[in-house]
Amino acid sequence: MGLVSLQKLTDMYCDVLKEIGNIGAGNAMTALSQMIGCKVDMRVPMVRLLEFKDVGSLMGGEEQIMACVLFGVTGDVSGSMMFLIERGAARHLLKKIMGDTGSGEDFSEMEASALQEVGNIITGAYLNALASFTGMKIISSPPQMTVDMAGAILSVPAIEFGMLGDHLLLIQTQFFDEIEVDGYFILIPEVESYVKIIGSLGLSTDGLTEE
Repeated sequence: MGLVSLQKLTDMYCDVLKEIGNIGAGNAMTALSQMIGCKVDMRVPMVRLLEFKDVGSLMGGEEQIMACVLFGVTGDVSGSMMFLIERGAARHLLKKIMGDTGSGEDFSEMEASALQEVGNIITGAYLNALASFTGMKIISSPPQMTVDMAGAILSVPAIEFGMLGDHLLLIQTQFFDEIEVDGYFILIPEVESYVKIIGSLGLSTDGLTEE
């Protein structure tokens, strides 16, 4: 099979993925509300297929400090996924979950564990929605957390998958309680997995591969 030309993906594909994202956000909202102990509203204002080089600026610049929960993906789809949230926004979520937390640059082991659980909830909700729509088996590995500049975080999957394709699927996630918090769910399937996902959604894969 030739390489996938991701530029040829249709608007319909992104529309379907946005609907999946909205369902995932609804599931995550319920679980997060229970975890935090108060109502959390969520919405998915944007689903976009982006080049790696454009993602950092979308999240406030490549030098923006982000907390990232990274997972591997196996099963019918192979690749990586990550949930990113700006460090200050992460502190706001931690305060809702744990009460008063520190304000330093680093997160304690307990804080990191709480953020990993938030990442588990968000990614699990989106993966379950995707699996339900596609009928595919999608398994995530245990999470790893890192805090770094957005550009440095994104360079890891960019290097890993740059040989295969330089695009990723970004689902922007907005949380609302007293303030609005932006999070970003990023799915980076290996290139062949895009064809599997598109085909399983009942959309044509004609013209997506290049010899």
